[in-house]
Amino acid sequence: MPAPIQPLPLSSWRLPSTGRPFLVAGPCGVETPEQVHSIAAELSRLPVHLIRGGIWKPRTRPDSFQGIGMEGLVWLKEAGIATGLPVAVEVATPRHVEEALSAGIDVLWIGARTTVNPFLVQELANALVGSDVPVMVKNPINPDPELWIGALERLDRSGIRKLAAIHRGFSSFDKSRFRNIPNWQIPIELKRRFPDLPMLCDPSHICGNREMIPEVAQTAMDLNFDGLMIEVHNNPGEARSDKEQQLTPSQYGELLGNLIIRRPSVDDVIFLNLLDELRDRIDRMDENILSLMADRMRIAREIGRYKKENNMAIYQVERWNEILRTRQQSGVNKELNREFIVRLYELIHEESIRHQTEVMKNHEITSANSPES
Repeated sequence: MPAPIQPLPLSSWRLPSTGRPFLVAGPCGVETPEQVHSIAAELSRLPVHLIRGGIWKPRTRPDSFQGIGMEGLVWLKEAGIATGLPVAVEVATPRHVEEALSAGIDVLWIGARTTVNPFLVQELANALVGSDVPVMVKNPINPDPELWIGALERLDRSGIRKLAAIHRGFSSFDKSRFRNIPNWQIPIELKRRFPDLPMLCDPSHICGNREMIPEVAQTAMDLNFDGLMIEVHNNPGEARSDKEQQLTPSQYGELLGNLIIRRPSVDDVIFLNLLDELRDRIDRMDENILSLMADRMRIAREIGRYKKENNMAIYQVERWNEILRTRQQSGVNKELNREFIVRLYELIHEESIRHQTEVMKNHEITSANSPES
């Protein structure tokens, strides 16, 4: 069981009077003093709690815009002072930390390409020893919750107590309408293990295009995320990085105006009784599902014994293809998602093979030790 992380209190990340989410907005990259001042001024007239701006950009290609560098820290901080708003930047090296703290930056965040490397995270944690700055940690680029947790733990053990997580999706070779696949179950699992850790969502990097951002932002609110980090530019078409995923201030305001904030709980006794009844039905169904799975694995072990006796391989590709084809169609006919059916039966098939493998191993041991052998 991981040691509990001491996070920034949730009250600091939500407006106490309205319960609205903690909102982080600003350009992907700080480009000029005029640009960042203009964006901050427009955002200050909208719901926002923290202005973000990229100073150092970890771009894939060396000829891409790498960020304006240290001078941008001054522009961003001045824009924050002018609007009365705190500001945040991404840091990826100890030098970034030193320069950001010297410039009076209020909040730091660690990006996905840094979170994936424990050596870099440890260097950042060492550089932050003795500071009281809040640090937000984006998920690693690959879907590994332990790397994400490990980064938070390294910061916690260096004395950083104001921690939050940012879900920005995960890289994948699979074709998807998302730039980075959400894999919502991973941030949900992190929230389950660390319920007091503030969890923000970054729809801009999940989507990769501005058209989908409202949909993903609403999903995050439906899942009770604590806030949003959204890229906003005064002229996205001319942005030097990630122009397709940045909103204008007016588009950002429209998104917030249409956002539905769900309540984590209600006091309606009739509703709560109905919910308890429905959950009780689900509990009984789950017990039936587990009993059926146990019966299925007992049959799988019996099949394993027959395969061993007849010198037959465990894995039969024709049978597996048949199961995938027929179960997918049956599931779709029952209004189940095709991808869910495939993932479910991959797990069932894996467990079935494990049972048959154990049967064959035990059979071999028994045969080798029998008096007749």
